[in-house]
Amino acid sequence: MKVIFLQDVRGQGKKGQMVEVSDGYARNFLFPRKLAVEANADNVNTMRMNDKARKEKEQKAREEAAALSARLRDLTLTVYAKGGGAGRLFGSVTSQEISDALKAQENIDLDKRKIVIEEAIKTVGLYTVKVKLGFSIDAPLKVDVKEK
Repeated sequence: MKVIFLQDVRGQGKKGQMVEVSDGYARNFLFPRKLAVEANADNVNTMRMNDKARKEKEQKAREEAAALSARLRDLTLTVYAKGGGAGRLFGSVTSQEISDALKAQENIDLDKRKIVIEEAIKTVGLYTVKVKLGFSIDAPLKVDVKEK
């Protein structure tokens, strides 16, 4: 019997995949647990439409990530931190502080987990951090750290 998975099933297939399974496995395990539906004409058509919509959504997200990457490359962000004089800071600048400054100054809402700081920022100066935007698109962001 051909079925279309509604969720990932370990050892069988992933969500949205159409697979041939035994009749008993489908009727006794997959259907009662709502893990799959029978692959009739309506369900196959629905699967194809969902696949097309998902691909369009993914393409749009990829284009937005590329546009944001281009915008971040040309940007120099200024972050203010408490300092102890002589260019040293109390503590270090975190990805959360960079994310907050990006939201306040440029109105770009970016999750702190997407900002990668290679080396701790503990002194005043100009640094470059990497921003991972997904779809294997990375963008360098220049951060100018200044003392309050």
